[in-house]
Amino acid sequence: MAETSQLVKETTDADFEQAVRSSKVVLVDCWAPWCGPCRILAPTIEALAKDYGEKMKFYKLNTDDNPKVAAQFRIRSIPTLFIFSDGKLSETIIGAVPRQYIEGKLKEFLK
Repeated sequence: MAETSQLVKETTDADFEQAVRSSKVVLVDCWAPWCGPCRILAPTIEALAKDYGEKMKFYKLNTDDNPKVAAQFRIRSIPTLFIFSDGKLSETIIGAVPRQYIEGKLKEFLK
């Protein structure tokens, strides 16, 4: 089970479409429990959710438990971050990248 907070919610195959349409801008962190880089990135996502949670939504998707979404978006490497704008996939970030990089991408969509 994902280690989620009040700021970062868990999404699944069943409610993914609803989740990505829940706000003008949505970030989805695709991860798996066995993934070391995913665990390294998790505190960064939490910090971003704390700073930007009033402007957008943050979700985690366990790719092991939710193969439909993983296949639909052809996730081959994790962590993978998706940024949805108005319900459409607008940006994909692969790997445990620095906070500044993710934040820069988010700011492009929060203008």
